[in-house]
Amino acid sequence: MSGYIHGTSPEEQHRLTLMNRLANEGSLRELGLTGGERILEMGAGLGEFARAMRRAAGPSGSVVGIDASPEQIARARELARAAGEDGLVDLRRGDVLDPPLRADEWGSFDVVHARFLLEHLPDPHRAVEVMARAARPGGRIVLEDDDHDLLRLWPEPRGLARVWDAYMESYRKLGCDPLIGRKLPRLLHEAGAPPRRATWIFFGACEGDPMFPVVTANLIGVLRGATDAIAATGRASIEDVERALEAFAGWSAEPGASFGLAIAWAEGVKPAA
Repeated sequence: MSGYIHGTSPEEQHRLTLMNRLANEGSLRELGLTGGERILEMGAGLGEFARAMRRAAGPSGSVVGIDASPEQIARARELARAAGEDGLVDLRRGDVLDPPLRADEWGSFDVVHARFLLEHLPDPHRAVEVMARAARPGGRIVLEDDDHDLLRLWPEPRGLARVWDAYMESYRKLGCDPLIGRKLPRLLHEAGAPPRRATWIFFGACEGDPMFPVVTANLIGVLRGATDAIAATGRASIEDVERALEAFAGWSAEPGASFGLAIAWAEGVKPAA
């Protein structure tokens, strides 16, 4: 069962598209696809990164993308058609803990990947075990996820730290983990896919950087979409969120304002034996 707190509104889908603009280049760089890979994307969302992986894998590659949300799958197909990439990715609705794979697909994928998925699952250990089962012997299991405690803004917008703390608490109230990023290598180890590499992908910008408006819009979208969940923690009110967002909007125009966050990235390999 997912503890995804942001929903699937058009506003959230727009935010996810912005996030893909920020994150896809770094994720593809670390994946280092060489062509021909058979890829399984767990928690495919709007399918934009799944399509990016498919393009990188080339004409002999393939991508199966799985997501539990019918709204996300429907929008993913719309976006693919609009981009002239209808059918580029095999999109399937299903639970990542019980994915809709044929018997002959289990144990066949060269790469099994998940990004921003495990933080929303009450049982991330089981999800990584399923991913390892889907990989072929010698195949790679790649995890990317947030460690929300690493958010850094300077100067600090008034009230944002309190709201961000409540945002992290909203994950915990759902039985999820806002700090999952730092734990990815251990999850791979426990799933029987010994980790062989871990790094961080920078996710940020400063005032004056052309991507800064995209970065700030993403954070605003995160907090607006989670306002009710934040208020439910009792650590910050809806009014606190609105005041923090107002301060953040002013901060984003300050010369020298900077934003930094890092996406945790870890890779394990399924033993060949």
